[in-house]
Amino acid sequence: MKNVLVIKSSILANNSQSSQLVDYLKSKITANITEHDFGANPLPYYNLDAATGTRGEPTTEAQQKMLELSNQLIGEVNNSDVLVFGVPMYNLGIPAQLKTYIDYLNRTGVTFRYTANGPEGLITGKKAIVILAHGGIYKDSHADLAKLYMQTVLNFIGITEVEFVYAEGIGYGPEAVEKAQQSAKAELDRIAASF
Repeated sequence: MKNVLVIKSSILANNSQSSQLVDYLKSKITANITEHDFGANPLPYYNLDAATGTRGEPTTEAQQKMLELSNQLIGEVNNSDVLVFGVPMYNLGIPAQLKTYIDYLNRTGVTFRYTANGPEGLITGKKAIVILAHGGIYKDSHADLAKLYMQTVLNFIGITEVEFVYAEGIGYGPEAVEKAQQSAKAELDRIAASF
């Protein structure tokens, strides 16, 4: 049985299209699931203590706690076969809660390293499924920034097998939401069949 790490990042609770689709995928698979909802339970803001604690030798209790949190989050990734991200687009970017999570994950010498040939990701053998929810229609356009960011940052730490599922146009009303959900669920059914 696969170990699946689920990351939700919407601040909209039960009204979140991305979170609803994450839950739909969870209902279709049999797996050991570890889940975080950072919209409901955000991580501590990645500040000077977090940066100092995770990039060097922590010298204060606050810095030590940030290092321990980062180690825990990285450990969850390392123990997972598949990562599932629910990613709504806010103001053409990812939620701040998700960015904070990624800040805790990206650690030189732990999840990536710099080499003579450039950065090298150290988390390998993982697959990621990224469920993107957009109010407008952005797929494959210059404004498809959430996809570009997630693809880049996951590749950076070594996760190169990344599949994207879109729920787009949800800002256009109930009919558009239903159409977006149906399209995304069809893709998720296909993905679930491969588990």
